[in-house]
Amino acid sequence: METRVALIGIIVEKESSAEELNSLLHTYGKYIVGRMGIPYRQKKINIISVAIDAPQDVISAITGRIGKIDGISVKTAYSNVITTEEQA
Repeated sequence: METRVALIGIIVEKESSAEELNSLLHTYGKYIVGRMGIPYRQKKINIISVAIDAPQDVISAITGRIGKIDGISVKTAYSNVITTEEQA
């Protein structure tokens, strides 16, 4: 199985969307390397960065699902490093 490292940048503009986002991230938790959230109180938004190591189709699926959540913007930056791991 080939995996890539990517950084998913998320901006939460509607606080009511946070619960759905957190649930979705929990679903993909086994692929998440790390996560950092920054509340930007002056602008009433939250900025979240998620480092992920997953197959390309999983990265596309998670970013697509995040992008469909109302009040959330998402962009992904990919590493050029592709790792091949054997499945157990």
